[in-house]
Amino acid sequence: MSNHTLKPLPNYTEFPGPVVLIVMDGIGIGKRDESDGVYMAYTPVLDKLLEEPLYTELKAHGTAVGLPTDEDMGNSEVGHNALGAGRVFPQGARLVNEAIESEKVFEGEAWQQVMKQASDGGTVHFIGLLSDGNVHSHIDQLFALLDRCAKDNVQQVRVHPLADGRDVGEKSVMKYLDALEEKLAALSSDGRDYRIASGGGRMVTTMDRYNANWSVVENGWKAHVLGEGRPFASAKEAIQTFYDEDPDITDQYLPSFVIVEDDKPVGTIEDGDAVVFFNFRGDRAIEISRAFEEDDLSEFDRKRVPDVFYAGLMQYDGDAAIPKHFLVEPPVIGNTIGQFMCANGITSYAISETQKYGHVTYFWNGNNSGYIDEKLETYVEITSDKVQFDQRPWMKAADITDTVIDAIRAGQHKFIRLNFPNGDMVGHTGIPIAVRVAVETVDLCLRRLLPVIERAKGIAVITADHGNADEMWTEKKGKRDSMVAHTLNPVPFVVKDYSGANTLEMAGVKEPGLSNVAATLLNLLGYEKPELFDPALVRIK
Repeated sequence: MSNHTLKPLPNYTEFPGPVVLIVMDGIGIGKRDESDGVYMAYTPVLDKLLEEPLYTELKAHGTAVGLPTDEDMGNSEVGHNALGAGRVFPQGARLVNEAIESEKVFEGEAWQQVMKQASDGGTVHFIGLLSDGNVHSHIDQLFALLDRCAKDNVQQVRVHPLADGRDVGEKSVMKYLDALEEKLAALSSDGRDYRIASGGGRMVTTMDRYNANWSVVENGWKAHVLGEGRPFASAKEAIQTFYDEDPDITDQYLPSFVIVEDDKPVGTIEDGDAVVFFNFRGDRAIEISRAFEEDDLSEFDRKRVPDVFYAGLMQYDGDAAIPKHFLVEPPVIGNTIGQFMCANGITSYAISETQKYGHVTYFWNGNNSGYIDEKLETYVEITSDKVQFDQRPWMKAADITDTVIDAIRAGQHKFIRLNFPNGDMVGHTGIPIAVRVAVETVDLCLRRLLPVIERAKGIAVITADHGNADEMWTEKKGKRDSMVAHTLNPVPFVVKDYSGANTLEMAGVKEPGLSNVAATLLNLLGYEKPELFDPALVRIK
């Protein structure tokens, strides 16, 4: 669709203030018991909002956001894609699964080049998150790639697994290592040599995002490429040692390690090798991709840069072409709400701190970097603190709030969107007191924001992209296990109209989800939804 002209709503009365979308990242609707960090937090403002007449709950996981099944938890990336696209696209694991099942992934130029490197004597390396969390990666997809390597008679493969402990149980990596070692042993026959070479926890090794802490990428580079790191005879020995030395450590914070034999690393990355990063989600794959592909990288000293063929499982940034080569084509998301707004002269403002800045810009705009129209849009990033989030659960919420208040008072933008990351980022730590403080921080920020929107005679729209803080632990047979992953719970959706210009009512959408928000925003701004968008959640009487 090249025509992005919107039709004005009939009988619509304009109002002076902005429409402000507040995304409370990771704050879902849980069981309302002591395991529910949202319920346990002191949230007088949110409690009152949930009693508003213009309130409903949205599905934010599974098929509602393009994932394969309703057992798949949502995440911030697919959530913001759905919010900004106004409809559902096949995403992440589903997209990759389809490519593997059809074998298209093995027919593309990238896989063929990986095989050429192998046939010329190079080692094929797989780096990525080892779990079945289905947010960044899935172990079954790695196994499918390994099986194909064996079928194509690749002689030498090295796997560099990253421990999860975030989208799955916080101390669950051993079961995934068991499965991986069993798979590699089965494939190491007829002269083939398939082994684990290095690894570490995802928050310490390789998987940084949004340029928050490049030392994480450097740790991965040292382990995977240079073979520099604490040596062990096996990955399981490394993990058990770390557990024994620090009983409180969780998988995501495990140090980097290197597997050695006869005091030599078994799998450094060398000239002529092929490297596949097997995560499908983009945010924590971009920096390591840059490290392999950029000639001049100033973020850290790589010491040596091997001449390899590097490919991502997907392309993680289409506009910046990162990486240049990839196994599975990304979803093409055009005709986003941002394109429609810009084409119709609607001024907009997007803000979050570093941890979620890409979500209100890149993912909101359909996996596209940069501005759609710089004359109409303003993007603001507040730099995140470089600390574990349970140690500072308020994060940069106050700074975001200050900046948004200034933007509302300036009156230059008709649509403002912001993301408070606290419920998600602190929810991932699994520390109950920190989770409650994180949620209370967001509530306090709502207390500051809403009166400013009211004075401006605007409209507040409050929702979330998925759950997390709403489930701090699970309990079986009297034993509590910390819950640090996203949840399958619905998320709140509230419209608080301070303008008084139009009489609004719920539209009665069946099985509402995040993809219904875009049409809702356009209706609130005075426009009919595009035909391709899912229905709006509210309507004007």
